Amino acid sequence: MKMKSGSWIEISKSALKKNLRYLKKRLGNGVIFVSVIKGNAYGHGIEDYLPLAEENGINYFAVFDASEAERANNIRHPGSEIIIMGRIDKEELPWAIEQQIAFFIFDIDRLQAAIAIARAMNTKAKIHLEIETGLHRTGIEETELELVIGLIIDNREYLDIIGLCTHLAGAESIANYFRMQEQIANFVRIAQLLESRGIKPRYQHIACSAAALIYPQSILDMARIGIAQYGYWPSMETKMNNLLSNENKFTRDPLHRILSWKSRVMSIKEVAPGNYISYGNSYLTTKKTVIATVPVGYSHGYKRSLSNSGFVLIRGSKANVIGSVNMNVFLVNVTHIPGVQTGDEVVIIGTQGKNKISVAGFSELSNQMNYEVLSRLPASIPRIIIDNGLK
Repeated sequence: MKMKSGSWIEISKSALKKNLRYLKKRLGNGVIFVSVIKGNAYGHGIEDYLPLAEENGINYFAVFDASEAERANNIRHPGSEIIIMGRIDKEELPWAIEQQIAFFIFDIDRLQAAIAIARAMNTKAKIHLEIETGLHRTGIEETELELVIGLIIDNREYLDIIGLCTHLAGAESIANYFRMQEQIANFVRIAQLLESRGIKPRYQHIACSAAALIYPQSILDMARIGIAQYGYWPSMETKMNNLLSNENKFTRDPLHRILSWKSRVMSIKEVAPGNYISYGNSYLTTKKTVIATVPVGYSHGYKRSLSNSGFVLIRGSKANVIGSVNMNVFLVNVTHIPGVQTGDEVVIIGTQGKNKISVAGFSELSNQMNYEVLSRLPASIPRIIIDNGLK
């Protein structure tokens, strides 16, 4: 018998279909949609999300490290490609090369290691050259280009240069506008330099979700789409830019959140006035209070900072968190909600009746970003695929 978890996450396949259809239209014909599934697919679950994306024609997936690549590799269709954008140890390179998994090259050491291992295996390493254009995090420096060019020219038989790419430094904020323009210009200049030396990767890619939605000139052969595919604007500025744009004006949000987080009422208790609720003395009842216990706590990603400030939805109404959030449970005031019973559905993130708790609202209460809330959802929470009929 399989035991049930105290909460579960629902993933809407119909909402995802709408998102991907909209974003593909924004990218344009011929642009490869690279689905970024790092951070456990932004909390949606790699094993759950990747097959749904494949069903919608996505066959390029970008992860952060070799561990995520292994998970994706275990479930991908034969025609799907995987790109490791970040960490892969030297000891893991032979596995990636053997499995035909591509990886970013952002320093000389990794390039030399990839060449040596591919030579020993008598095959080619699939690589994406990441160049430094202004983020100053990872990327091959312009001063290193001559060495890189020499290594590539001397070892062409061991390298399959799939892509040339860079990371933009905050495309979601208008404050970075000039920095974005400078980075794009730097990328174009370096790409032309490499081509003049006989190095022309199959694809060029700069755009992330925000850049693709704000800077169309950043959409090249590929675009790495992360947060937007899950139904979230990278920032309010990104949303407003698209709302006010003459080309992209919309009256209803074209992005649909594909994730909901739910639980059930575990128990009901009536507490007389003048009593402290739960640990400590942060909440004192001033009248007869009906409380419901929800079997979710900070060990499940529901932060302690939501004590006496968070809320959930029960029977379509808001129920405020009272007292401190515990490791495995929190309490909510349901005095004003008639007929609440053990087993009633509790919506932590999502919609119930006419009310909704968005990830943005949840993140504001817990002092986190959308990205942080989503990626911190524990992998141990079961993911359930639903089809809620969005056309």
